[in-house]
Amino acid sequence: MTTSLADHLRTLPDESLAALLQLRPDLVVPVPADVSALAVRAASRVSVARALDGLDQFTLQILDAARLTRDPADGATSTEAVLAMATAGAHPPAPATIRGTVNRLRALFLLYGPEHALRVVDGVDEVSPYPAGLGRPAAELDPRTAALCADPAKLRRTLLAAPPPARAILDRLAAGPPVGSVPPGALSAPPLGAEDAVPPDPVNGGAPTGSPVRWLVDNRLLVQVSAGTVELPREVGLLLRRDSGPLGPLRASPPPVAAASREAKAVDSAGAGQTMEVVRQTEALLELLSAEPVPVLRSGGVGVRDLRRLAKALGLDDPTTALLLEVAYAAGLAGERERPGATTTRYGADQQILPTGGYEVWRAMSLAQRWEQLARAWLLMTRQVGLVGQRDDRDRPISVLSAEAERAGAPAARRSVLGVLADLEPAAAPTPDEVLELLDWRAPRRSRGREKAHREVLAEAAQLGVTGLGALTSYGRLLLADVTEADERGADDPLGLRADADGDGAPTAVRALDALLPAPVDHFLVQADLTVVVPGPPDPALAGELEVVAEHESAGGASVHRVTTASVRRALDAGYSADDLHALFRRRSRTPVPQGLTYLVDDVARKHGGLRLGSAGGYVRSDDEALLAEVLADRRLEALAFRRLALTVLVTPYQMNRMLTALRDAGYAPVPEDASGAAVLARPKTRRAPGRAPLSRTLDPLASPKLALPRLLGVVEQIRRGDAAARAARRAPAVVRGGAARTGPMPAHTHADALAVLQQAVRDKALVWVGYVDAHGATASRLVRPVSIGAGYLRAEDERTEMLHTFALHRITAAVRET
Repeated sequence: MTTSLADHLRTLPDESLAALLQLRPDLVVPVPADVSALAVRAASRVSVARALDGLDQFTLQILDAARLTRDPADGATSTEAVLAMATAGAHPPAPATIRGTVNRLRALFLLYGPEHALRVVDGVDEVSPYPAGLGRPAAELDPRTAALCADPAKLRRTLLAAPPPARAILDRLAAGPPVGSVPPGALSAPPLGAEDAVPPDPVNGGAPTGSPVRWLVDNRLLVQVSAGTVELPREVGLLLRRDSGPLGPLRASPPPVAAASREAKAVDSAGAGQTMEVVRQTEALLELLSAEPVPVLRSGGVGVRDLRRLAKALGLDDPTTALLLEVAYAAGLAGERERPGATTTRYGADQQILPTGGYEVWRAMSLAQRWEQLARAWLLMTRQVGLVGQRDDRDRPISVLSAEAERAGAPAARRSVLGVLADLEPAAAPTPDEVLELLDWRAPRRSRGREKAHREVLAEAAQLGVTGLGALTSYGRLLLADVTEADERGADDPLGLRADADGDGAPTAVRALDALLPAPVDHFLVQADLTVVVPGPPDPALAGELEVVAEHESAGGASVHRVTTASVRRALDAGYSADDLHALFRRRSRTPVPQGLTYLVDDVARKHGGLRLGSAGGYVRSDDEALLAEVLADRRLEALAFRRLALTVLVTPYQMNRMLTALRDAGYAPVPEDASGAAVLARPKTRRAPGRAPLSRTLDPLASPKLALPRLLGVVEQIRRGDAAARAARRAPAVVRGGAARTGPMPAHTHADALAVLQQAVRDKALVWVGYVDAHGATASRLVRPVSIGAGYLRAEDERTEMLHTFALHRITAAVRET
């Protein structure tokens, strides 16, 4: 089979081979040595599984039809046979649709050969052993079952005689898969109808009941393949599917969406309102982390207690807080830092989560830009937030930002779910069950077992404002297109040299969301009760001022703040004066400033600074007042900026180590002391540079390169050259191919004969087969045209590759002239 596939690939033009590599990019990692290696890889289990993962349900069913219609003698089928089986059901698809699907499978080389002699690559049967959910033929399972299936009338009578419990088992196995597990003792229990032959069993509930599985096995409708496994023969499964067709229900197009469409304006308005809330909640979360950073667990991540504390302060539930923290971390707005005074060198032991420097840049952006950074990070992050709170393999809870929540397939899952919504009509709002049904039709192999993760994606998209009222928003659709386009552009431009070359710098999603959001305001309204109402989203400058001078009370379309004694004191501590605050309220307020606010500012400012506090880096104490006066007057110590607090005490803003060095250099003999006044005498500590981890690079093992057509044609040319080299190596004389297979040193006359042949070929400019041992000790042969011999080396030209090669004479094993 593999040889036939290789021969078929050799007959294809370069454009067809390049199209195959474009459809299945994993075939070029690494580049195959020749066409035979390409054929082996194309039929391998891993490559075939990748190709099958991207196929929809209808295409997989047509492939199953090709597998079921194969001739047992030579394993070939035809397009007509596939058409006959696919149209045997109650609602057959159009023949043109079936032919188009067969051509798609041929383009992927899951089927190959002419239409009258199609073959299925070997890897398909390894990946999916049961075509269309049908079992193996009865002849491969049991001779007695095969004899029953050979008599169609008797098989139908036996099937009609099956009791209802046994028939329910048959219907379940006929839907696929055809293999089932049975409980212990089910095959040794009495069959249905023979319960009276067994005495009652009071331990298990009185009179014994018959086993439907035992009845089916005894009547040859099921075959026991192992101690606890039974299999439904293919013939029985086809008979049970006589109404729906041998392939089951066929659906050539995606299932329809029954949910009514929303109004596009209402969808965008709901989503835009949620984006404002998400940005506000994220900013509040980061402010909490700035005021009180959360520690990192030794095992990584944030503890449950800290997560609940953050959620309580934000007024949110734990899952929403976990989502915001994960997204903020992925967006580069939060990160780890060593705690002050940390003494542990173990990674994560003394670290804490707090905002990064990028948070200040993010706050200065517009509302739409801030949301776009969060939503893009959510689309691209390899984190499955729904796992937070669950148990891992070691029965330990999975915490936020821990490694256990890492999932490499999370970005693909988000794009697939949003891709389903994007392919529907604008403002279409399918139910979660309808989205799962569409995903199951689009890629059944990928979506199988991931229903919970896909539901989580829908919930997170609604929380982040990507969707509104269950439908994908217009700016969410643009964001998905931007991310997908950037991904494709990055595959062709890995260095990012052409990034944003054709744009104006602002993503289309940001411009679309900006048009939906209310314009930022630069003013507020001050009420008589000292509340400040902002009639819209504040611009970054106004938001920064309000954060200092007022307390936030409520959010929404118009946020409410309140000026309090504590907030005025906070503003004065930040560097504002009373005049600055009066000017700020006059400049920003569209209403007259209440007299109570003026009195409050003046009253707090009058009391502000009544007590003065300070800090000193170190002090000098001595009972000798004259000695201290000498130190204070010493010009060599002016850099320490000593200040006298008392007759026996001097203070300096510098630390004690610097003081010790300066005083000792000036000729004094100081001694350090501790808090109790006792002298501290110790050897100086040896300083060491901090440890650095070696550089590393993480690559996605599941990623496949997406090469442009010119590069693919170059790969095809390289494969063709390798195939030509392999054919040439097979044409080499036996003495050249096996010259290095001898053990021990080569006889002198054989080596002399080889040199003679090479010298004659140099004079005649003739082609010569050269056998040699390469640097790794492997035997190789090459057809070359010798150019020169000298200094212990042969220089020869390979006409096939047009390259000049150099061979060490002592490594040449044989030389035969080409005839």
